Amino acid sequence: MSKKSILAAIFLIFIGVIFGAILVSNFKGGIESGFAGDQGVKLGASGKVRTSFDPRTVGKAFVEVAKAVTPTVVSITVTTKGKESSQDLKDFFHFFGPDFKFQEPTPQQASGSGVVINPDGYIMTNNHVVDEAEEKGVEVLFNDTRRLPAKVIGKDPLTDIAVIKVDAHDLPTAAFGDSDSLEVGEWVLAIGNPLGLQSTVTAGIISAVGRSIGIMSDNYRIENFIQTDAAINPGNSGGPLIDLSGEVIGINSAIATTNGRYQGYGFAIPINLAKTVASDIIRYGKVRRGYIGVEISQVDETTAKSVGLSKAKGVFVQQVVKGGAGQAAGVKEGDIILSVDSKEVNKPNELQTYVAGKHPGDEVKLKLYRDGKTLEKTVVLRSRADESVAVNNGEKNKDDNEADTQSQTKSFTFDNLGLTVSSLTREQKKQYDVQDGVVVTEVKPYGEAFNRKIEEGDVILEADRKEISSPKNLRAVLDGHKPEDAVLLRVKKTKSGGQVMFIAVQIPR
Repeated sequence: MSKKSILAAIFLIFIGVIFGAILVSNFKGGIESGFAGDQGVKLGASGKVRTSFDPRTVGKAFVEVAKAVTPTVVSITVTTKGKESSQDLKDFFHFFGPDFKFQEPTPQQASGSGVVINPDGYIMTNNHVVDEAEEKGVEVLFNDTRRLPAKVIGKDPLTDIAVIKVDAHDLPTAAFGDSDSLEVGEWVLAIGNPLGLQSTVTAGIISAVGRSIGIMSDNYRIENFIQTDAAINPGNSGGPLIDLSGEVIGINSAIATTNGRYQGYGFAIPINLAKTVASDIIRYGKVRRGYIGVEISQVDETTAKSVGLSKAKGVFVQQVVKGGAGQAAGVKEGDIILSVDSKEVNKPNELQTYVAGKHPGDEVKLKLYRDGKTLEKTVVLRSRADESVAVNNGEKNKDDNEADTQSQTKSFTFDNLGLTVSSLTREQKKQYDVQDGVVVTEVKPYGEAFNRKIEEGDVILEADRKEISSPKNLRAVLDGHKPEDAVLLRVKKTKSGGQVMFIAVQIPR
């Protein structure tokens, strides 16, 4: 084969390869790739989600807020008397015998955080940070390393807010935001001194608002916490929770944990409540707080159904304090408070927090639901001192000669409720300080009565607002209802200090 023929053959092969490649390329371009059985199916949406989020801008906001607010945050060291210790000193002292114990209380120190709220030295912190401080036992460390002694101006255990003061002027002061306008999902920063680490900044979001976590034991406690997942640990207490505008929207106070350390659930007192408390403390040395004088609970679906409400709303008045503002205005047990000053309230802490911002003598307008109707009452708030007398809902048995009868000892079991009741004996009426009612003698586990927190020893005084004097009376009321109806019971909790409260039960199918 000549050289010319060889070159011609190579050229033809090259052309063939190019042509084949073009054909294969066109063939693949006309078919969707994918697994067997998925031919022709497109997965996923085209395009990107467009948001206004700019990571660089947000990151810069964190930096600027931290720089601006950190100088207003202080570390607080508190010296307390501590608890008595029982130390065996027999190896050191022999004059008092081998069992001699030294009982001198041992001083202890604890630390927390605070935020400067006034350039003339006023600092806000938690009540639990300074509550047991010795006289001259509070010291403040500033971000610029200055150390100054502080005086406790006042404390409020019902909100866990306290105010202390140092002798200084022209201090960098934090700005306040509006905690009522907060929304779940907003970015926040927590600044404080956790575990002795001064000026620590952590970030997270608002996880929830309006939390009541039962951390305080007083019946008049005001819990309306902001929940956040910004890391909060011991030592953060009293420090600020801040939004990205650099404004304080809460005072860090508590954590939910199983090991005493951060597990993702921190709680802060809303600044709108905290600043009202702090203002009173600075002006008067104590909080001048107005009270309606009612004990309230949340309205759930069963309770709503039992009183004729179309849906669960408002807060239920369990008791009215004798001689209190609510009683004077005509508020009654069993009323449902729908709103205060035209502001809807659907949780007890919503009503408590609103009223906590008022003073004795202030007026609030309540919208009530009673017996299927709505009505309004104007309440002139009073101080707690005027309402220290508890309600006595049971009258003493005046007839000590009343004889027990066969009907008084009869029992009846309501299987559908998981409940057994008996008539009260004369001795029980004296013991429970009631005139009539039936006593609960058995509650089956996980039945309707059990689930609604009815207990053995409770006394049922009313059903459907009708007085109950025997199991037969109670049976007559319940027999008048069909399955899935709800019935409102008035119950005396004999194991809980004699508290009288309303409990709704739903008749099962």
